[in-house]
Amino acid sequence: PRLYSISSSPKVHPGEIHLTIAIVKYNNFDRDRYGLATGHLAKEVEVNKTKIPVYVQPTKAFILPKDKSKDIIMVGPGTGIAPFRAFIEHRKATEATGRNWLFFGEVNQDSTFFYNDEWAEYMKGGNLDKLTTAFSRDQEDKIYVQHRLLSNAKEIWKWLENGAYFYVCGDKNRMAKDVHSTLIKIVTDYGGYSADDAKDFVEKRMMKEEKRYLRDVY
Repeated sequence: PRLYSISSSPKVHPGEIHLTIAIVKYNNFDRDRYGLATGHLAKEVEVNKTKIPVYVQPTKAFILPKDKSKDIIMVGPGTGIAPFRAFIEHRKATEATGRNWLFFGEVNQDSTFFYNDEWAEYMKGGNLDKLTTAFSRDQEDKIYVQHRLLSNAKEIWKWLENGAYFYVCGDKNRMAKDVHSTLIKIVTDYGGYSADDAKDFVEKRMMKEEKRYLRDVY
């Protein structure tokens, strides 16, 4: 089995499951090779014809707050954007009043700005309050989501202080670690905490006690 985050809300797309998948492609011994699952989906599936066995594995932790008035901050670079598309769809469909702030990072704005048109519509309709992007190759110095978090640190702290939920989805080896360190730094710099107390605030209070720092990393 291959596990993918669902990028659609059942309230908006009943009977459907949307996925956001990066195709694994590489060259080995002068041959182009593809990931077993992503290659099959990209090259061998005929839309509305090929049957693909699927099962849904519910997540118990990576979910929206029950209180619809709570603000949420979402950090989802690359295909990590998947669950946040579902989140925004669901928040709009259920008329949630909390604010929504999305951080998205990729390589180039012109080629890899996933769901760009949808985000624009959500911004226009007031369902997405803030959209902060980081396209790493669009300028000489590489910019990633953690840099954008730092540049918005003061406002992020205000949201967190007000009870906002903080979500991260995507690469666990580098991105999630960098975002985690950045979050601790934000709490240190703007919350008036020592480095150790800020770490406790993030890892004990937000993650374990209040369960409002949630991660879906792989």
